Amino acid sequence: MAELLVVGIGPGSYEMMTAEAAKALAGCEVIAGYQVYLDLVRPYFPDKEYVSTPMRREEERCREGLRLAMAGRAAALVCSGDSGVYGLAGLVLELLPEYPGVKVKVIPGVTAALAGGAVLGAPLCHDFAVISLSDLLTPMEKIQARLRAAAQADFVICLYNPSSKKRKGYLKMACELIGEYRSGDTVCGTVANIGRKGQEMEILSLNQLAGKEVDMFTTVFVGNSQTKALGGYMVTPRGYLQREEPLEG
Repeated sequence: MAELLVVGIGPGSYEMMTAEAAKALAGCEVIAGYQVYLDLVRPYFPDKEYVSTPMRREEERCREGLRLAMAGRAAALVCSGDSGVYGLAGLVLELLPEYPGVKVKVIPGVTAALAGGAVLGAPLCHDFAVISLSDLLTPMEKIQARLRAAAQADFVICLYNPSSKKRKGYLKMACELIGEYRSGDTVCGTVANIGRKGQEMEILSLNQLAGKEVDMFTTVFVGNSQTKALGGYMVTPRGYLQREEPLEG
């Protein structure tokens, strides 16, 4: 049966790609995807055929991968991070009924919340929410409602797509909404260019975060009421040191 592999390549470096993802790309014949992501994997798999589509041509990208698989090619469609977290796995599966005889295998990758969290230390050791600030596909009213709900519930909040040329004030807006339920000195963190050249991290307060300039390659972490800055790390305790009796899990 024809098969399309939908592969999450992680942040971009080969070292942060899962063994399963690397094996999948090594074994395929042609790799489809957004040009930026193809450029990240091309140095490690130079013998492959590459098929790219421009930004915002997600449906075209998915259809091309499915067409390649239907034609009998050993094909992979790559996404940054995890293909099922703001990736194309869902769209591929929505389109799949139009390509009879094609099977899809989704191969997970390391998403920015996990990779960036590791750079900062341990900000996600308790319950957390991941919210994208991009309103290209989600109404801003819904994004704001989710921000308020997550802040009120005291989740650690990881923000994807915090800013772009057209969304320069979105991070400040998010900080102000979260600030309705969190103190201004809440511990926060940012990681830019995770796992790539130029990686940078910073631990700062919610008030400081509201005035920080970031770009679309930055992942933002807003701590909960227990999150601490400890020795240069951002840490959200789960409560192991506070319990009276040992407990596993």
